[in-house]
Parts: sequence; C-alpha cells; structure tokens
Amino acid sequence: MIQLKRAYEPAKDSDGYRVLVERLWPRGLRKADAHLDDWLKDVAPSSELRRWFGHDPDRFSEFRTRYRRELHSEPARTALAALARRATRGRVTLVYSAHDEAHNNAVVLAQELQRRGARSRTRHARHSAAAHST
Repeated sequence: MIQLKRAYEPAKDSDGYRVLVERLWPRGLRKADAHLDDWLKDVAPSSELRRWFGHDPDRFSEFRTRYRRELHSEPARTALAALARRATRGRVTLVYSAHDEAHNNAVVLAQELQRRGARSRTRHARHSAAAHST
C-alpha cells in the first residue's frame, strides 16, 4: 500500500516505511524530526525538471509526462523497482515537501508505483492460472 505525506506532518507508526522522495532536503526540517527510513534522491525529478515545473499547476500535465520519462531511465528505474517491491510487502509512505498536495512529484510517483503493482499482480495471476491449467 502506498500513501503520501508532507514532510512537515508528524510521523505515525501507521506510516510504515517512510521514504523521502525529494532531491533536496525539506527546508526547515531537522533530520532527527523527519523519522525517515530512506531518502531516495534517485526517484526525485531532476533539478532541471523541478526548476522548469516550478510547482505551476498549469504545467503539471507536462511535468507528469517528463517525470515519467525520467523514472524509466537509470538510476531512477532501479530505485523505483526496489520501492515497488517494498510496496507489495507492506505500507510505504512517500514523503514530500511541496505545499500543493495535488500537483507534486510524489503524486506522480505513487501513480507509477500503483501501475507497476497492478502489472505485477496481473502477471502473477497469469502465471498462476497457467500453472494450474497444466
């Protein structure tokens, strides 16, 4: 299961595995207060893309397209695959610092992880069905 949470919200036990998905550390947040299990800079948007987007909701659709392209390239692809595997085993909370809860990289990342999880479950179901039919 995947959930999203702003870095400035208090951590809870129910968050599960907490991973920061930003290239830069959230301004004003002490590392001791973040309660993170990991910081995956490799799955964050590139500095160039982040600057281009500038958290402008009018650019979000194009941002999503460009960011997904980055997620399919290394080193993001490998880090994303590991995160997707972890999400199949338990709750993962993607921690982000943007003020806009609807237009940010964590939203796109969660969608991508959910898509990968759905593809994985479909593949697993097909393999199981094939094994039982023989």
